[in-house]
Amino acid sequence: MDYEFKKNTLDGSYHVRFSMGHEVLGRWFIEELGKDLQKIALVMAQLEQRKNSVTEWRLEGEELTLVLQDNEALVQANFLFAEDDSELEDAMHFYDEESMSVCGFEDLHQALVAWRAFIERY
Repeated sequence: MDYEFKKNTLDGSYHVRFSMGHEVLGRWFIEELGKDLQKIALVMAQLEQRKNSVTEWRLEGEELTLVLQDNEALVQANFLFAEDDSELEDAMHFYDEESMSVCGFEDLHQALVAWRAFIERY
């Protein structure tokens, strides 16, 4: 999983790009984590606590939710958790891959460490 962090020097905004199949992680980093060091620490602590555990932990955000379980991290758009999928138009199913991503705990941990270092530096 590759990623790149950038800061716009004109307006101070942050941008994150993740490799194909993990694009939604970039949205989650920007929209749900942002520069909140406490939230980053919370997620990192949960990753450590949940290693080799089958218990689920969720961090629900405005648009995206992180689910940790079975050594995998799932980031998914909240609308995909809807029980009644018939509400979504058929065309929306093509965008599911851009609205959901799974990665291992180690990959997410490394990205969080890099993100924290990046925002602390800038």
